[in-house]
Amino acid sequence: MKQSIQLKLGQHLTMTPQLQQAIRLLQLSTLELQLEVQGVLDSNLMLERDEAESQPETDSAMDSGQEQRDKNEVQASNEQAPDASESETPANSEVSSNTDTIPEDLPGDTNWEDTFDMGATSYSTPTDGEGRDFFETHGGESPTLHEHLKWQLDLTPFSDVDLSIAETIIDSVNDDGYLNASLEELCDSLGLAPELEIGIEEIQAVLHRIQHFDPVGVAARDPAECLTIQLQALAPDTRWRKQALQLVQEHINLLGNRDYNQIMRRMKLSESELKEVLKLVQSLNPRPGSQISSATPQYVVPDVFVFKNKSKWQVDLNIEAAPRLRINSHYASLVKRADNSEDNTYLRNHLQEARWFMKSLQSRHETLLKVARCIVDRQRNFFEYGDEAMKPLVLRDIAETVEMHESTISRVTTHKYMHTPRGIYEFKYFFSSHVGTADGGECSATAIRAIIKKLVAAETPSKPLSDSKIANLLIEQGIKVARRTIAKYREAMSIPPSNERKRLA
Repeated sequence: MKQSIQLKLGQHLTMTPQLQQAIRLLQLSTLELQLEVQGVLDSNLMLERDEAESQPETDSAMDSGQEQRDKNEVQASNEQAPDASESETPANSEVSSNTDTIPEDLPGDTNWEDTFDMGATSYSTPTDGEGRDFFETHGGESPTLHEHLKWQLDLTPFSDVDLSIAETIIDSVNDDGYLNASLEELCDSLGLAPELEIGIEEIQAVLHRIQHFDPVGVAARDPAECLTIQLQALAPDTRWRKQALQLVQEHINLLGNRDYNQIMRRMKLSESELKEVLKLVQSLNPRPGSQISSATPQYVVPDVFVFKNKSKWQVDLNIEAAPRLRINSHYASLVKRADNSEDNTYLRNHLQEARWFMKSLQSRHETLLKVARCIVDRQRNFFEYGDEAMKPLVLRDIAETVEMHESTISRVTTHKYMHTPRGIYEFKYFFSSHVGTADGGECSATAIRAIIKKLVAAETPSKPLSDSKIANLLIEQGIKVARRTIAKYREAMSIPPSNERKRLA
């Protein structure tokens, strides 16, 4: 083909650095945004936090509060000492006596407390910069289950061989507290010298001691053994302890299947007696390892606050979560327009980057507030009446209202949280699919899940509702939902099936 020059017209989107920065800030969560802002503050000398507006009010409030406290103290002292002349003499005599005992010269390494009696010293709890209790905000990490067991192992007298067996057993315990290996596998994995002749009986003895570590029942091989160990650890005179031991040792399968009639026939118990036995069994923990959790709690910082003011729902940004920045006036004044020196170029570039960042941050706040207000306006019934009044909502509905693209709405609603009178919810919570109703309307999936939860909570314990029955009840309310859809929603809410929910009334 012959090469030639052609002129074509077309449109394409150019991702400028400013646009890329705005999109990246838009999809950050509150905690990630705070880290991003701190990184920019550390790298850009033109930016600084804007904290000057609230400082004078705080200082004046502290000064007025201190002045009021001083007045109260003076008033209280006047009430306790009406005659000032009577209380003046002992105080003066005490001061003079202390002054007479002060030596003129003290060694350089002398402590004041060693020379004078200061009385009982008061201890004040240390606090951090914001006035919160130091011990509440600086808690150490929780130990893992294996660390907790090995700590107890160090306090228990064991021989060298038994210590190796105990460490192997602890290493084979899973997070739920159960032993993952058989005694034969533990014996093969020990790797001790053949002349020691470690037998199954010795491993069983060490295992028995570990099973009585805290939490009791750890290193059990199955739920029946775990519950048996916990029941045996109770006082012998505990009511229904004997029957509970018989239940978990001989009829654990029937208990798992909720076959209470068969249990009552085999154990020769009445319904009221079986209730008492089950109450004791249910007080135990079938997963003892769950008591020792090393997971660090994750705190959610809301991005916006939703509140009702004069019968109208309003949305405000969380000021603490929205960092307020400003340009450093001193460094900005050093920028000279006509100067092309290296230092001036460096300052000018930092000033431009600071302005871009502040503009992107402001755009993020405005977009977040606009989307939040649109969600609250669409889901006003939810804030008034709860989950059952949730309306169907998709990203396209919000995008068309605020005149933005769906991808932008998706970024805004991801990892962003809303503090409401009903709790803290992620923005994504207000979006759900819908099903048709008998009158031609729509019902959101969130409302259907709320109705299912309400029906399950009100069901008869001895005759729980099946998925088909729940579907029929919803059809009677005009909501067309298939049985498999009910099962999907029920599993999403961690509600067990009807055969597992069955219990004595």
